[in-house]
Order: sequence, then C-alpha cells, then structure tokens
Amino acid sequence: MQEILLLLVAYMLGSIPTSVWVSKHFFGIDIREYGSGNAGATNTFRVLGPKWGTIVMLVDVSKGAAAALLVFTLQKYALHDSMQRTNLMIGLGLAAVVGHIFPLWAGFKGGKGVATLFGMILAIQPAVAGLCVGVFILVLYLTRFVSLSSILSGVAFAILILFIFNDDSTFYRIFSIAVALMLVLTHQKNINRILKGTESKVPILKFRDRRKNRRRGNKNQEETENS
Repeated sequence: MQEILLLLVAYMLGSIPTSVWVSKHFFGIDIREYGSGNAGATNTFRVLGPKWGTIVMLVDVSKGAAAALLVFTLQKYALHDSMQRTNLMIGLGLAAVVGHIFPLWAGFKGGKGVATLFGMILAIQPAVAGLCVGVFILVLYLTRFVSLSSILSGVAFAILILFIFNDDSTFYRIFSIAVALMLVLTHQKNINRILKGTESKVPILKFRDRRKNRRRGNKNQEETENS
C-alpha cells in the first residue's frame, strides 16, 4: 500500500508542467502552441532561449531524481541497499516520466520525458548518469541537435548497463534496453527532420559558428585576392 501511494506521489511530481507554467507566467504563451509543440526542455530552448531552456531542463531532471529518492521515505528500503530498492526506484522514476508525458496539471499533454528519465538515472546510479551526460554534451557540441544527443545518450545508457557495468539486476538491464528503444521511437519525427536537414538546432555555441563563418569569409577573400 505504501509503495502504491509513493507511485502516485511520483506521478504527481512528474506532472509538474515546468515549460508550460514558465511560458504562460513569464511570456503569456503556451509553449505547446509553438515550435515542435512539445512541452519539454528541447522546445523551450528553441522557443524561449537557452536561459529558460536550461531552467526547465534542471527542474525536469529534479522531478525524476526526487521521485526516485522517495524510496528512502520507507524504512525497509532505506536501511538496506538491495535489488528491491533499485527496482522500486525505477518504478517511482517511471511514474514521474509518465507524469511528465501525461501531466495531470496540463491536460495530459506534456513532453517526452528525457530530462525526467535522466533525473531518475542520476538518483539510481550517478556514475552512469555522468557518463551519459558526457555523451550528450559531446553530441550536442558537435551537432547542436538536442534530439540526437538524447537518443545517443540513451543508447550509451543501455551499453553501459549491459556491458560496461554489467549490472546484476535483470529488471534494470531490461529497463536500459527499453529506454534506448523508447528514445528512438519517441524521436522518429526528429530523426526524419535530421535526415531531411530541417531539424532545428538549439541556440547555443553560436560563437563557434561565427568563428567558422569568419574563417570561411577570410579564406574566400584570400582566394579572391589571389585570383
């Protein structure tokens, strides 16, 4: 019974529609009516800029972490590090992810749950989460596609659990595969846009693009002068 109540609390935590509340309160718009129509951090980056995108992302990550850590409110799980505790943490985190995707407080129309999912992993296994962040940042730096960064970090998560850390929990191993598949499936539209060259890039690292453009301009000018 206690576990069921915690799952409900986790769902309500995940249901906090961060991007929707931010967009309505500070900008007078509903983020779901702009950009990709998604109520997540990625679309917030696109529509409201990096400052608000970062804030939304951090809050959404915190939702997943807080939900998973609810397990420590039950003494029988808090006192012993066990597979049962890990399994319940996964269940609580998934309840928060479901809440983020289908938020009670925003008409059941939310985001894709990537940031909230990461928060859950951060609470369960910080080392794995840190490595996934590394993959995410590297791909984001190279491409500026948040969607591609999310997909590849999810694939990295499965590889880490299955082969690098070789976790003993069967449930956790199945979960890692499910995460990778879910991220690929929920980003089908993004994948198609990337292949077509129409996927939006987040407005970060513009200084890098300006440097490239300046170098390209200088090179073209030198070639013109030499000719």
